[in-house]
Amino acid sequence: MTCEVRLRPEAEQDLADAAAWYEEQRQGLGHKFLDEVTTTLSNIAETPLAYPNVHRGTRRAVIRRFPFGIYFQVKKATIIVVAVMHGSRNPHQWKSRT
Repeated sequence: MTCEVRLRPEAEQDLADAAAWYEEQRQGLGHKFLDEVTTTLSNIAETPLAYPNVHRGTRRAVIRRFPFGIYFQVKKATIIVVAVMHGSRNPHQWKSRT
């Protein structure tokens, strides 16, 4: 069963900021980043429990080809994405959103 995926506003902003930064680095790279995010979100929707629990029910999926993680919680048949953050960022930033 495929779960519904919802992004919190903060996670949507994380995505927009990261995509804009990649696009500034090289034209088209922001779109490639968003394509990888879309693929990862589809995988999460299919098998959310396959990803490790990193903090109090929050799981993390690593985005292929980019050093970012998608932090999400599983609520019944819904995936709530709380953050999309670079791996070197302080984990307290996403933990404060849970």
